[in-house]
Amino acid sequence: MTNHQSPITNHGHADEQPIIRVRGIENRFGKQVVHEGLDLDVRRGEILGVVGGSGSGKSVLMRTILGLRKPQAGQIEVLGVDARSEDPVSRRHVERNTGVLFQDGALFSSLTVGENVQVPLKEYYPQLSDSLRYELALLKVKLAGLPADTIDKLPSQLSGGMRKRAGVARALALDPPLMFLDEPTAGLDPIGAAAFDQLIRTLQQALGLTVFLITHDLDTLYAICDRIAVLADRRVLATAPLAEVERLDHPWVQEYFHGPRARAARKSGNRESGIGNG
Repeated sequence: MTNHQSPITNHGHADEQPIIRVRGIENRFGKQVVHEGLDLDVRRGEILGVVGGSGSGKSVLMRTILGLRKPQAGQIEVLGVDARSEDPVSRRHVERNTGVLFQDGALFSSLTVGENVQVPLKEYYPQLSDSLRYELALLKVKLAGLPADTIDKLPSQLSGGMRKRAGVARALALDPPLMFLDEPTAGLDPIGAAAFDQLIRTLQQALGLTVFLITHDLDTLYAICDRIAVLADRRVLATAPLAEVERLDHPWVQEYFHGPRARAARKSGNRESGIGNG
């Protein structure tokens, strides 16, 4: 099944509650307004690609949804919980059920890969034995497509692509239903980026993940994203399948999706999926 034929994309139930629901978000830094009246729904089980020009606030939006930044206005629900709640039980519910891969991997440099993966396990399951935590970490390392011996290496001993995979292993430590990825293929060569895209699609399908994916990578959009959310003019301009987004009459959209790099990515994506652009 290709991503364009995913049942969650084409046949999702209209009454199904979105896994993320954002309404009327406003983010300001002093006099600079980044978001104003921003709305967004993320459907359960989809890979949502989030795109926008420099300064459109993609990472700010992700941090706001995760509760790492407090917006000036608006409501956010994640997994049916008020993500802005001060209630520690609600906050812990969101944190326990979301995995995050920040752009640089954000691994602790003084810890081995295995120890990095065990950090959330120690926090949420302190009763587990050391040996069981190690075995669980090893399972996540393998799930992220890394050799078993990677578990005992330091981040400095890994390539950039391997560090990102180690970050994925840590994000998966608690088996979250929801994953946030910030520019996951940044800094990777085309072969490494394509392999990482395939890893994300495989994990999403195997584990039933919902993925919120910020990217500039056109190849990623065409290869694995079910829908695209376009940030422009301080809001989400549209959230739709790629073919619909491409038709938007907006200067940034036209420049981004109809330049020479977009045409090359479109051809590559169609070859991989075996279908036409429609």
